[in-house]
Amino acid sequence: MKKDNSFFTGRLRSLVFAFKGAYKLVTTEHSVMVQFSLAVLITLAGFYFQITKEEWLVQTLAIGLVLSIEGLNTAVEKIADFIHPDYHQKIGFIKDIAAGAVFFAAIAAIAVGLIIYLPRLT
Repeated sequence: MKKDNSFFTGRLRSLVFAFKGAYKLVTTEHSVMVQFSLAVLITLAGFYFQITKEEWLVQTLAIGLVLSIEGLNTAVEKIADFIHPDYHQKIGFIKDIAAGAVFFAAIAAIAVGLIIYLPRLT
């Protein structure tokens, strides 16, 4: 069978793989399920409070940042567990660093949420 290497079909295949990965993240990883649910709630809050276009932009970037970094953290954890299934100090260190990156993104997203919504709630 001849492989189709055209630009369009290659990009289409990449898009299918991306959707498949996003679906797996949202349906199998509990931390992503929680964060995705929060993203939906915050999006609904944006409609309810009629936030500005600029606030939508920042909120969307914050949500995307957290979900993206969480996806990368999950990939690092899965690779580390595959390479060394038993506990190893260096693997633990690597996984902690990846989790720390998620923490930084989440703190930034919380700050964005507070800046946008706290004035509307007081």
